[in-house]
Amino acid sequence: MYKETQTIRAIQDSLRDQDNSAFLKIINQTHHADLAEIFQNLNELQKKLFISKSGANRFAKVISELPNTIIEETLEKFNDPDLSIILDNLSDDDRVDIIQDVSCALKNKLLDLLEPKDIEITKSLLNYGEDTAGGRMTTSFGNVGQNLTVKEALDILRESQSNSETLARVYVTNSQGELVGRLRIRDLAFNNWDTPVREIYRPCKHTILATADQEEAALMFSKYDLIVLPVIDEQNKLLGIITYDDALEIIEEESTEDIERMAGMTGDTSEQTYLNTTLTTHFKRRFPWLLGLAFLAIASGFVMLQFEQLLSELFILALFLPMVVAAGGNTGGQASTMVIRAMALGELNHGTTLRVVWKELRLGILLGSLLGACMALTTIFITPLIYPDLPNSISFPKLGIAVAIALTAQITTSTLVGSLLPIGARKAKIDPAVIAAPAITTIVDVSGMIIYFITAKIIIF
Repeated sequence: MYKETQTIRAIQDSLRDQDNSAFLKIINQTHHADLAEIFQNLNELQKKLFISKSGANRFAKVISELPNTIIEETLEKFNDPDLSIILDNLSDDDRVDIIQDVSCALKNKLLDLLEPKDIEITKSLLNYGEDTAGGRMTTSFGNVGQNLTVKEALDILRESQSNSETLARVYVTNSQGELVGRLRIRDLAFNNWDTPVREIYRPCKHTILATADQEEAALMFSKYDLIVLPVIDEQNKLLGIITYDDALEIIEEESTEDIERMAGMTGDTSEQTYLNTTLTTHFKRRFPWLLGLAFLAIASGFVMLQFEQLLSELFILALFLPMVVAAGGNTGGQASTMVIRAMALGELNHGTTLRVVWKELRLGILLGSLLGACMALTTIFITPLIYPDLPNSISFPKLGIAVAIALTAQITTSTLVGSLLPIGARKAKIDPAVIAAPAITTIVDVSGMIIYFITAKIIIF
């Protein structure tokens, strides 16, 4: 962090002093991902100077690391010739990502500025959704035919090495472009030049359809320890690859999206840092959920009104009400978090619902019974020391039994609600993370009051 702060100050000083040599020396020694982060924190004048002094060729790598929310305003600072240079210097997957993030008008303009060699590839990649495997793949990779010799394959790879995203894996196709296997560079390096490729390639165990969700691709990287994942179509034709760095970005995006939705935030996830996100954006993403939950929480007030007489007759019930309600919210939130995590890791499928219900039912009863027993003992032996006066017809043991039963029922139902809501959301084609923890907490707050007051009324009176 200290080094980064020094770099920011050095860049700001060089821009202020119009010291081009110092500026170029700094940016040449700084990774483009760090430069992108520094660029975000500059003021408008400094951004313009940064762009003009770095040049389009250098800035191409920087712009690929910028948050999607500021891509368009940054591109608008360049003239058409510089935009053409930037597009030409971007890898095809980064180019498509940028074009997908801008308005239709700018998108058409950028497409018109593409070099002829890039137009067909870019337009074909744009046919895939931004969140699909096809939308994240690159078409720059090592690819050789199965009928070649080792020498012929190496000659092809030597010519394409500068444009290939990676040569950690080289893929083998037949004459129809269908994927038949994979090679490593060492497979080629340690075989005789006249060895046919078909004799040394290995089958591809893991592939993904271009139309599959990007999260599925990321899970495959994690599960199978992949560094490259080939992307194919329904006819098994090789279209491109996804690399491990893309998988890391996907995991970060999906995790951020799930965390924000579980926290009750709406809108699209932004790549922009917290401090650089505007106050208005924060407000828009938080307010709708808070408003909806506020109206839902009014139901708790209606429950209180319905049992007003019960509270007035035995006001000590108010002592345990927050505990019962909070216990339900906590256990419901835990259950939903565990189920959503299991879904994200691919551990649950559509046939496991009954197993989840059975597991959470037993867990809820176990947790509720133990906590209920602890609260019953507290009610019977500790509460009299704090609040000794009860109506003559009511005893502390009876009160303790009521609290224990209500707590057990509340925790059991809350655990089931917390686990079933995400499953129901997925079946309804809704992101399970949308069933946010605040929503579950509010729902079980209402159910907890109903359970508590009804149990107290039956057992105590």
